[in-house]
Amino acid sequence: MRRKRDVLLGAALVALVLVLGVGQSALDRTAVAQSTQAPMFEVDPFWPKPLPNNWLLGNAIGAWVDDEDHIWIVHRTDALTGGERGATLDPPTGECCSPAPPVLQFDQEGNLLSSWGGPGDGYEWPDSNHGLFVDHQGYVWIGGNGGPDSHILKFTTDGQFVAQFGRKGARQQGTGDQGRPIMARDSHDQESFGRVAKVTVDPATNEVYVSDGYFNKRVAVIDGESGAMKRYWGAYGNEPDDDYEFGRRGPDAEPAQQFRGPVHCADLANDGLLYVCDRQSNRIQVFTREGEFVKEAFFAPESLGEGSTWDVAFSPDPEQRYLYLADGRNMKVRIVLRDTLEEITTFGQGGRYPGMFFGVHSIATDSDGNIYTTETYEGKRLQKFVYKGMGPVRERNQGPPWPTSN
Repeated sequence: MRRKRDVLLGAALVALVLVLGVGQSALDRTAVAQSTQAPMFEVDPFWPKPLPNNWLLGNAIGAWVDDEDHIWIVHRTDALTGGERGATLDPPTGECCSPAPPVLQFDQEGNLLSSWGGPGDGYEWPDSNHGLFVDHQGYVWIGGNGGPDSHILKFTTDGQFVAQFGRKGARQQGTGDQGRPIMARDSHDQESFGRVAKVTVDPATNEVYVSDGYFNKRVAVIDGESGAMKRYWGAYGNEPDDDYEFGRRGPDAEPAQQFRGPVHCADLANDGLLYVCDRQSNRIQVFTREGEFVKEAFFAPESLGEGSTWDVAFSPDPEQRYLYLADGRNMKVRIVLRDTLEEITTFGQGGRYPGMFFGVHSIATDSDGNIYTTETYEGKRLQKFVYKGMGPVRERNQGPPWPTSN
């Protein structure tokens, strides 16, 4: 069985590691590659285990690993095509398939532990759920970036509703073509939001950092119990300006003084630094808890379309030395030194085989150093990359992008 598994792993291109060297001059790269090490990962093509009930995932749009090393995701059930949800049509077109519930919980072995979510009494489920976070008290937070989504939701881990902060449709001023909501942007709103991408909770203060987001252009911080607005800010710690005129994009463009957006992540490291994804600006900006700007870095600054900075996760060592950056535009994960924001290598490429990506959207790590990714668009899946220790950073395009077996 072991030999058979090895053959299957090889055929599926299962191990993806360390392809790119650091971005220095050609003379320096070899020396740096010989002295710099980075985490290595290998995809597990058999993770997670098959879902029951002929369930399929839609756009997998959020991921988190809780304190028990359980992996949580949220996906969009309405993203399945007619052929993918044939069992739910009237009349059914076949035995397969139907959408899985929006929220799924797995253990490290890939077993499904629980599933729940969707519309219910007492709260407004987002038109387009987006992002998931499990906090230090065991509450599950969910955002939404659909047309009228101006709120975030808080549940227990078994799906019992706890609180809603913000009101769905609060920024809606009418409807346009095909019934689409016409929204009024307000990055100074004290009660509601503007299409939230992600929520992060600080265990030290129980403050909630809201990536707000797809319509508004700010990081907002609210109280985790009352939902009261405590502070908010824009790029560089500036006051948000909804009338700011953005210039052109590209590596030679002047950096925008406001978040171009979407503000796609705001993740808090152990040392209290907040890492914010300004996705279409292809940058990560770093702030203190209070919103004081610390530094920024650009990644693949020539990227257009959705941009390159989709989500971040930290390595599990106490110093959190490495930052893992999901780049859905360029279909890869970037490995970055957290203290300098220097990219040292990447893994992945565009495709649908195990270890490849099509719209890698969200990223999370467990306490063993393993990485979990979700994919949106037609990717519609969850993958696990097993931590394989440290290894030297290799030169760009030097050898195959996966280890060979003896």
